[in-house]
Amino acid sequence: MENIELEKAVNILLKEAGNDREYESVPLLEGLNRVCAEQIKAPFPQPPFSRSPLDGYAFAAISSTGASLKNEKYLYVDGEICAGSIWDKPVEKGHAVRLMTGAPIPKGCDCVLRQEDVKKEDERGIFITQQLKPYQNYCFCGEDIEKDTVLIKEKELVTAAHIGVLASMGIKKINVYRRARIGLLSTGDEIVDLGEKLLLGKIYNSNLYLIAARLTELGFVPRLLGILGDDPEVVAETIKKQADLDFILTTGGVSVGKKDIMHEVWPKLGAQRLFWRLKMKPGSPLLAYKKDNLLGIALSGNPFAALATFELVVRPVLLNFEHRQAGDLKRVKAILAEPFAKKSPGRRFVRANYDGERVHVSSKNASGMLFSAIGCNAFIDIAAGSDALPAGSLVDLVLLR
Repeated sequence: MENIELEKAVNILLKEAGNDREYESVPLLEGLNRVCAEQIKAPFPQPPFSRSPLDGYAFAAISSTGASLKNEKYLYVDGEICAGSIWDKPVEKGHAVRLMTGAPIPKGCDCVLRQEDVKKEDERGIFITQQLKPYQNYCFCGEDIEKDTVLIKEKELVTAAHIGVLASMGIKKINVYRRARIGLLSTGDEIVDLGEKLLLGKIYNSNLYLIAARLTELGFVPRLLGILGDDPEVVAETIKKQADLDFILTTGGVSVGKKDIMHEVWPKLGAQRLFWRLKMKPGSPLLAYKKDNLLGIALSGNPFAALATFELVVRPVLLNFEHRQAGDLKRVKAILAEPFAKKSPGRRFVRANYDGERVHVSSKNASGMLFSAIGCNAFIDIAAGSDALPAGSLVDLVLLR
């Protein structure tokens, strides 16, 4: 299958990768930014008892009837409750109990007077000068969360707020879908790793670090397999040894040159080629293949082309595999701030910065140029057959979430 549209390529990969159904039970904090594999309901109400929202005195509101600056009321204080303690006797009319923030409100009490609003106190009680209403300064049992409230749904991303709520319910572990097992390697005899001497004709391996960093930024955990040069046997044997992987991502070796070895690698794996080449720039020479449960995606060796096809093709598939969000790319329309002078015989994606209304185009858009990726938060999707675009044009954007 040759030269297919971007959307068709994504749909093929979504179908081939599917959604993984395996899940694991992990400690609550390790569930952060993972996808919940179960619906969790509140096992009890929160707060689990009626409590005071402040430091003060609890009593029956009727005990304060008629209290004012001109008519002080005296309440006997029976004792004190700190947070974590309880008061097991009912409080009678005309009596009060001193309590701290978070302490349970005793039976017979339906309001709390702030400590600072007490007129004065003596050894036996307090003088008050204001009349309180029933349930004034009163936190009801279950007012935050009622018993059996759904705290998190299946396939919902676990956030810090979820962690806090689940912890408030004493939930120690959570079932989450397992992470995608992703291998990443670079090909190319011209590539050297960081720290090595850069000889004439060689370049440092930015692709591996770029894609690995973006994977990590998105919450994936890539397995870095390094640089394997231009030997198809070595590349194929390395991939075969990673039998537990769900995905293998490679950069380089996918065009039509003498050293474009990925066309030899997939047959050596006994894999099925799914497609090669996309109707778009940059990143047209993308190769996809599958061997059993391993999905291979070979990206361009040009740094920005590799990043562009990762964002437009690979990212939706990986997110969908982990149940993290739909494979659809988020699109908006925006006003072009500067002209884009090139004609586009074929579909083109141009790196840009979107400020919420206008979109700014980088002047350096060649596939091998990487510096303008800094600050790039969107691609302008230019249809095939388009002329140069003047400033003020309304353009289609793909947002890089």
